[in-house]
Amino acid sequence: MEKYSVLMTVYTKDNPEYFSLALDSMVNQTYAPDEIVIVKDGPVVKELQKVIDDYISAGAPIVQVQLPKNKGLGLALNEGLKVIKNELIARMDSDDYSLPERCELQVREFEKNPKLDIIGCPVLEFVGTTDNIVGERKVPLTNKAIYAFAKKRDPFNHPTVMYRKSAVMKAGCYSDYRKNQDTDLWIKMLSNHVVCKNLAEPVFRFRFDEGTYKKRKSWINTKILIEIRYKAWKSGFNSFGEFMTVATAQLGMYVLPVGFQKFLYQKILRR
Repeated sequence: MEKYSVLMTVYTKDNPEYFSLALDSMVNQTYAPDEIVIVKDGPVVKELQKVIDDYISAGAPIVQVQLPKNKGLGLALNEGLKVIKNELIARMDSDDYSLPERCELQVREFEKNPKLDIIGCPVLEFVGTTDNIVGERKVPLTNKAIYAFAKKRDPFNHPTVMYRKSAVMKAGCYSDYRKNQDTDLWIKMLSNHVVCKNLAEPVFRFRFDEGTYKKRKSWINTKILIEIRYKAWKSGFNSFGEFMTVATAQLGMYVLPVGFQKFLYQKILRR
């Protein structure tokens, strides 16, 4: 099978225990990567560095990229993209968990369809331990469904994707947004007519807690997402009506109480 790289970032406020679990899940894939690029987004605490050093000592194929200061997720990922040697790249976040078969299943899909550019999967959300499932993020599965879904919502769960480096580079990589960098990237890649798919199997576990709702209920998050969707409308990616639907929904989520936001996510948006 074709070789692939893993692309992760870590920064000083990340939880070392969570980071170790996330990294371990990629090291121990049934079809293992031959390169794991970890971008340290600014100086990290010694506990995080120890996690990296321990895996290197154990033989993990880790490549470290040290940034002098924190740049934010999108720009940090761009620095990682510069040094990655393989065409296929599996994204991974520093506090989540990939099931052992995740990457093997994704690489096999690229082998089945050489025109495929990006593939993700649904996720099961967990609190505490990976078997304590509290929710699910479903995504459209087919290329056609993904393009339709992307007009209003993200068609991929960012840390689950495996994509072609060349397709990401052609789209201009990640933009300099502090939030929602993935939304912008999906729009740019889809505007370039990439071929997409999502696995039906939820081979990924996303760490979730009450703070997740509060993070989404921020003006910065709301403003940036509306800005990205406005830019998408101006470029012809979606209609004005679709833009207004997204903008109205985002403003509503911002002004509504966290409890109501939680209700919408659990009862409506996760269906």
